[in-house]
Amino acid sequence: MNSPLGHSTIVRLEKAAEDNGFDLRADAEAPWISYTSSRSPLRIWLTALGEGLFLVAVSQRNVAETLAGYGYAFSNPLPAGAVGARAAPDIPQLHLLVQRAFQLSRNLPDELLHTFQTNIADLPSTTEAERQVIQRVGQDLFRESLLEFWEGRCAITGLAVPALLRSSHIKPWADCETDAERLDVFNGLLLAPHLDAAFDRGFITVEDSGAVVVSERLDDAARAVLGLDRPLVVGRLAEGHRRYLGWHRERVYQATCEPSSPSS
Repeated sequence: MNSPLGHSTIVRLEKAAEDNGFDLRADAEAPWISYTSSRSPLRIWLTALGEGLFLVAVSQRNVAETLAGYGYAFSNPLPAGAVGARAAPDIPQLHLLVQRAFQLSRNLPDELLHTFQTNIADLPSTTEAERQVIQRVGQDLFRESLLEFWEGRCAITGLAVPALLRSSHIKPWADCETDAERLDVFNGLLLAPHLDAAFDRGFITVEDSGAVVVSERLDDAARAVLGLDRPLVVGRLAEGHRRYLGWHRERVYQATCEPSSPSS
């Protein structure tokens, strides 16, 4: 880690940062270069090991933890101020890793709540109509955050047509006790319309492993029409999702058919 970076390597690292939202150069000890962003609270550090391994270190623990599905784990040595790092095997993967770090830093819970509070600070909230406007602001932010978190794809099918996707709260907006819960990106799945409806009505739920579980209320014919007649999995679940999924399984999901009414 003490060898200096070549000029061409530095240029490639700088381009990965600048192309993916990190527009402010920060001081760092060689061989790391560092960037911050005018649109994100995250700081990143970049370096390279030889010609085929690129390292991205980050300053936010929640971003580091949620990046677990990207690149390769790298733990030592880290620059001062970094809490975690991932390694990418080539330049395209480096760009994806830096882009993902930027997306997460803007949409993980604390940052999204701060954005919401800033946006509604001057909005009146006396009447029901005014409160609905505030709710709409929050719901729009929530949808934007889910689109970024799930990279514009259905969390189950991979459908990549954002206009057709629904931002589905795991614990519904009305049942959340705080705005922090309502705007928690981990309290949401981006779903195709038929899956959003099935999830909302308790016909399907998701295990902590990501496996989709289908209620007995759907017969074989319905499952086939809905594409639920084969194993389905939600990828990239983070620890933050599991608390809300447990609530959904307990409070929304209906595993079996409703008992028939006794005959009179």
